[in-house]
Amino acid sequence: MKKKDLSKKADRKAICKTVLENLIKDPDKFQFGRTKIFFRAGQVAYLEKLRADKFRSATIMIQKTVRGWLQRLKYRRARKAAILIQRHTRGHLARRLADHLRKTKAATVFQKRYRMLRVRRVYWTIRGATITIQSFTRGMFVRRAFRKVLAEHKATIIQKNVRAWLARKHFLRFRSAAVVIQCYFRRMKARQELKALKIEARSAEHLKKLNVGMENKVVQLQRKIDEQNKEYKHLNEQLSTTASTYSSELEKLKKELERYQRKGGDGNQITSLQEEIDSLRLALEKAHGERKIVEDTYVKEKDILRKRISDLEEENTLLKEEKDALNNTILHLSEDEFAQNTAEENVLMKKELEEERFRYQNLVKEYSTLEQRYDNLRDEMTIVKQTPGHRRNPSNQSSLESDSNYPSISTSEVGDTEDAIQQVEEIGLEKAAMDMTLFLKLQKRVRELEQERRKLQTQLEKKENGNKKSQVIEIKNEMDLDRDTDLAYNSLKESNIHMQTSWPNSDKHVDPEDAIEAYHGVCQTNRLLEAQLQDQRREHEEEVEALKDQIEASREELNKQQEIFYQTLQLPSDAQVEFGIQQEITRLTKENLDLKELLEKLEKNERKLKKQLKIYMKKVQDYEANQVTIQTEKQQHELTRQVAVQRKEKEFQGMLEYYKEDEPLLIRNLITELKPQAVSATVPCLPAYILYMCIRHADYINDDHKVHSLLTSTINGVKKVLKKHSDDFEMTSFWLSNACRLLHCLKQYSGDAGFMTENTAKQNEHCLKNFDLTEYRQVLSDLSIQIYQQLIKIAGGVLQPMIVTAVLENESIQGLSGVKPMGYRKRSSSRGEVDNAYSLEELIQQLSTFHGVVCDHGLDPEIIQQTFKQLFYMINAVALNNLLLRKDVCSWSTGLQLRFNISQLEDWLRGKNLHQSKAVETLEPLIQAAQLLQLKKKTSEDAEAICSLCTALTTQQIVKILTLYTPVNEFEERVTGSFTKTVQAQLQERNDPPTLLLDFKYTFPVLFPFYPSSLTMDSIHIPASLNLEFLNKV
Repeated sequence: MKKKDLSKKADRKAICKTVLENLIKDPDKFQFGRTKIFFRAGQVAYLEKLRADKFRSATIMIQKTVRGWLQRLKYRRARKAAILIQRHTRGHLARRLADHLRKTKAATVFQKRYRMLRVRRVYWTIRGATITIQSFTRGMFVRRAFRKVLAEHKATIIQKNVRAWLARKHFLRFRSAAVVIQCYFRRMKARQELKALKIEARSAEHLKKLNVGMENKVVQLQRKIDEQNKEYKHLNEQLSTTASTYSSELEKLKKELERYQRKGGDGNQITSLQEEIDSLRLALEKAHGERKIVEDTYVKEKDILRKRISDLEEENTLLKEEKDALNNTILHLSEDEFAQNTAEENVLMKKELEEERFRYQNLVKEYSTLEQRYDNLRDEMTIVKQTPGHRRNPSNQSSLESDSNYPSISTSEVGDTEDAIQQVEEIGLEKAAMDMTLFLKLQKRVRELEQERRKLQTQLEKKENGNKKSQVIEIKNEMDLDRDTDLAYNSLKESNIHMQTSWPNSDKHVDPEDAIEAYHGVCQTNRLLEAQLQDQRREHEEEVEALKDQIEASREELNKQQEIFYQTLQLPSDAQVEFGIQQEITRLTKENLDLKELLEKLEKNERKLKKQLKIYMKKVQDYEANQVTIQTEKQQHELTRQVAVQRKEKEFQGMLEYYKEDEPLLIRNLITELKPQAVSATVPCLPAYILYMCIRHADYINDDHKVHSLLTSTINGVKKVLKKHSDDFEMTSFWLSNACRLLHCLKQYSGDAGFMTENTAKQNEHCLKNFDLTEYRQVLSDLSIQIYQQLIKIAGGVLQPMIVTAVLENESIQGLSGVKPMGYRKRSSSRGEVDNAYSLEELIQQLSTFHGVVCDHGLDPEIIQQTFKQLFYMINAVALNNLLLRKDVCSWSTGLQLRFNISQLEDWLRGKNLHQSKAVETLEPLIQAAQLLQLKKKTSEDAEAICSLCTALTTQQIVKILTLYTPVNEFEERVTGSFTKTVQAQLQERNDPPTLLLDFKYTFPVLFPFYPSSLTMDSIHIPASLNLEFLNKV
């Protein structure tokens, strides 16, 4: 009889009736009255018996459980005592064994030491005896050898002296004979030269040659006169006029003296005339003295100028030393702070570099999307042109959305440029951040332009002044030369009409016309020398002015530094240190920019010179090869009988030759129609190696058009393949590895010393010789970035639907939580439970397939690490966003399950040797969220622990998880509002961004480090399945 059967009936009489009918089967044994029940004899005892049996079974059950409990308690005590006894006995046995082992070890050590000592003593005795025997025997042998060497040395000394005497005698004999022969030979040569000179002296051309040969002597003789004529012409003219007047007066006086002597005049007049002559002589001497004084003053002024220049240079060096001393004092004052600031600045510079790289890669991504859109629009335009009918033009063009932090500015085709300018100004005022290096470069460029403008102005003024001076000087020189030539011509006429001029090294006489021509030649040489001296003077003046400008610039810099120093002295100590560090940083950045520009210029010059050297070497080699072929042809023509020549097989030099007409076929077979399975059994990245060998042959034949067309067609072909297979992970990974390998080959064999450190001698022979492909390297790196972004997009599209069910909803630990996962905000999920329910093993298997594909294609390990870092960031972002939006997932059991799933992902990373890729660091927010779900959430100590533990989560994310936390079992407790307020109050000090969800589309900037290949080009085999029979090995 069950309780539920009785509870259905409300009447007590009916309940008693049903109970008695169940207990007493015979209805004749009892009877119901109005208020009582009448039983036959023995039925009440029967009911009491049933009642006693029920009580007996209950007491037996109670006794059984109590006795079992007592026995278990007794067993546990006995077991605990036995374990304690066993522990003590085992400890005693272990100590006794350890003591025994320690004693045996000590005994063996004693034995070892004693035996070593005994053997060592025997060894030292034997060693001492052998050393004494060896020393005596060696001494005997050395003494014997010394005696022998001494005897030989004496013999050699005697031989040396005898041979020296004989050699000196022989040398003296030969020297005397050589001197005699030289005397006779030189006399013969001198006679021959004398005859030749006599013949030349008779010829008319000898004068011209003589003038050419005498230029140096004339220059040496006329240099002093030219300097004096140039610098002090007015003094020389005065002296010449005074001398001519004095000579004319002297002649007149002499004539008067003779006339008076003839007439027999008075003696007083003669004495007066003699006094006048003496006075005139004194005046002449004074004029000569003044001339010497002027020359001395000129020399002194020149020395003074040189001394002044040297003093200015010394002042410049002193100013530089003072500047360096001031900089050193500033640096010594703040070395520690400067080191800290430099470290912080290095971190900031790294962050800025990553941001720049991120912006650049976003621009590359936008460029690729724009290219795709342009292709689509072009296709649409072709379709529209082909289809007849009404054509509707679009009203405006929508701008493409970019994933970058900085908004991309795009104008419509019909829109005006003013809207775009306003948009640029708004963005520049709000978000655009000026780069420090760019600002410094622009500032430096403005200063350089100002300095160049000033220099050009000064040069124009100098040129105008110089032209005016040169015109005046040329007019004066022409007048002087004309006057000199007239005077010389008249003097020659007067003096050489009846006289004959004699020239050295000639016995003949020269006509006056020839002498005048010679004098004209000398005048021309004088003009040339004057022009050279003027140029030298100008250069000297320019150097002096440049030095003055440098001194003025250094003075200005020193004044600026002094002003800055005085300003810094007025500031407090902390501000002084910061100001000095800022000044030093600006100075260092300027110097770095200057050095970078110098390096770029030097590298460009070096590249030009290398190209020229390569061209000249190639020409020389071609010339030598032509000479060798000509000689061999001549030898072959000289041979009379025919010989069968066997041709030697040439070695493969790692180059592939193809005709220009076969280039589309090469691109089709090697890129557009190639499948990764066709080259899976060959060397990884085989298409990249084949393309480089074709490029190398085009470089070898110096065909720039062929190189340009091949590289552009390969890049376009790769883009077409990627556009066609935009959802194929295997094809994208294959061409990413090939693009990176082609980029590494262009770097490895470019000829730059920085990329050739790990090359072998054979690989250095495979370098490019004529072309510099740095621009194509940049294009290939951009293409690699596009392929990498497409690879991440494909992998993310495959993994994204698997992440939530595999990481959050999958129960890897069975029976941990009895609650089924619901949809967003307590709504039943509309997704199918069977079709879209992925497990963690499936997610890990998908990651393993991605890793296997990438490794099979020979992708660089660094790029593989960056790829999986990006994928794990996406896993973290998607899982954390779902955790922050779903209340049914925020529980203790889910946190434990989530931590177990993350540990399995970490084990997979370690198993694939990807723990160095910083992929675990991207999972840190998800790990901390799982730990937050498992922590206690009651006291203030728990709040402090949460704040110290959850450093990767923002304040809003922590508060959101605490508010969404729902207990599943009765053992868990709900988080109170006061606890969340305390946590929020402790987290107010953080400067976290006000974002709740993570951007799962964010991509880290990718790097392509240089990864050289150890293969040589001549060791690569091209399979026949590629259908490249038209390529010829060179």
